Amino acid sequence: MGRTLENKQEIVAELKESLSQSQLALVIDYQGLTVAEITDLRRRLRPTGTTCKVTKNTFMGIAIDGQENWQPMSELLQGASAFLLVKEDVSGAIKAYQDFQKASKKTQLRGGVMEGRVLKEPDIKALADLPSKEQLIAQIAGAINALATKIAVGINEVPAALGRSIQAVSEKDQNDGAQSDAA
Repeated sequence: MGRTLENKQEIVAELKESLSQSQLALVIDYQGLTVAEITDLRRRLRPTGTTCKVTKNTFMGIAIDGQENWQPMSELLQGASAFLLVKEDVSGAIKAYQDFQKASKKTQLRGGVMEGRVLKEPDIKALADLPSKEQLIAQIAGAINALATKIAVGINEVPAALGRSIQAVSEKDQNDGAQSDAA
């Protein structure tokens, strides 16, 4: 028994909803993967805020129709396609997929779409090399901490330098007074 029209419309609506929340969509050829392997891929992607959707290309084509950001994906819709919809950690999701691909050696990355642009494999590898969200936050926090430390040292140095100057003037006055008494 085939799918009903309502069922197909629900699938397309769910795809549209997932796409609206995603920053990046990767299209992979998943032919030859077992259910256990797809489950493993989904498990690896889950911590990065990524979902793996296995659906017909026609459903995805209908879902991206009229959406300027996702329209370039139409050139990647061929064969057995799985769609990795990345909502949060782009580099983490790509790294998780690459780890899975090394382990299974059964999938092939066709490309991706981000901000209305088609990304080929070199572009996607460049995204994977970016630091993760947590690393960026740590780098920013470190820079802020270093700046705050420098400001605190600078502020502390002003009264200390003033104190040293006053002491030097006082010692000079004492030395000048002692020399005039000796003369």
